[in-house]
Amino acid sequence: MRASDIDSAPAGRAWVNMVRMNGNSMKLKFTKMQGLGNDFVVINGVNQSVPLTSEQLRRLANRHFGVGCDQILMIEPAEGDADFRYRIFNADGGEVEQCGNGARCFVRYVHDCGMTRKNEIRVETLAGLIIPRLEANGDVTVNMGAPEFEPQEISFIAEKRALTYPLDIGGRQVEISVVSMGNPHAVQRVADVDHAPVSTEGALIERHPRFPQRVNAGYMQVMDRGHIRLRVYERGAGETLACGTGACAAAVTGIKLGLLEPTVRVSFVDGDLIVRWEGGTEPVWMTGPAVAVFDGEIDL
Repeated sequence: MRASDIDSAPAGRAWVNMVRMNGNSMKLKFTKMQGLGNDFVVINGVNQSVPLTSEQLRRLANRHFGVGCDQILMIEPAEGDADFRYRIFNADGGEVEQCGNGARCFVRYVHDCGMTRKNEIRVETLAGLIIPRLEANGDVTVNMGAPEFEPQEISFIAEKRALTYPLDIGGRQVEISVVSMGNPHAVQRVADVDHAPVSTEGALIERHPRFPQRVNAGYMQVMDRGHIRLRVYERGAGETLACGTGACAAAVTGIKLGLLEPTVRVSFVDGDLIVRWEGGTEPVWMTGPAVAVFDGEIDL
């Protein structure tokens, strides 16, 4: 975040004094947000460092003993000439490269808290720069960058690049497409997403030895050339109600296979995302909602 943005930003929700120390106790303020049910704990680390351990991250994400979320989003000052930097931690405490629904919630948060007046901002992530934009209707559009298909760039073990790959899972073979949207995805087409073996097979794909850094497993049902239904078993989080990068990966896969048009409606349990990709090295654009649920404080 630039100093000029801080100085000129209007007062929004409380976004300073996010951490209060009292002896060995650390009280952490947070905002709970969700994008189509994919939920997040958002922490503001712009004006101070918030050094959370893996154990504390897991506690925050725990739905019984903490706040409960799929991912934790940490907002920090940019290291380069971007407006912000943001980091993403899965429920298991591990840091990951990218999160599409999280990116939309990030934009909603910095606007609601008065941290910027810009409708379009530049944000640093582990996967590189993203440029999300707040739309007039409250939805957020994110330029997710160009997809990556080279196996070695995705951390996928394969002899050569292909549209689909056979993968042995639990004694049976499935056909997957592999693509990175800043994080790795293995997408397979299924006849009926409601009966896809997401809960039993997803974890096996996530930790398959051909994915040394693990992978997100997507199950895509093609409804027509402009519409798919999707379920995703997320790396480090399990099945989530929605996955923004998973939606982009599935849409890109369907377009590459000739099954889909360049604009795709991706349906999850609680709503839709719109994904656009013109092919080649063009960026993938994703549009959808982001909602603040509540503000809170937890003693860590």
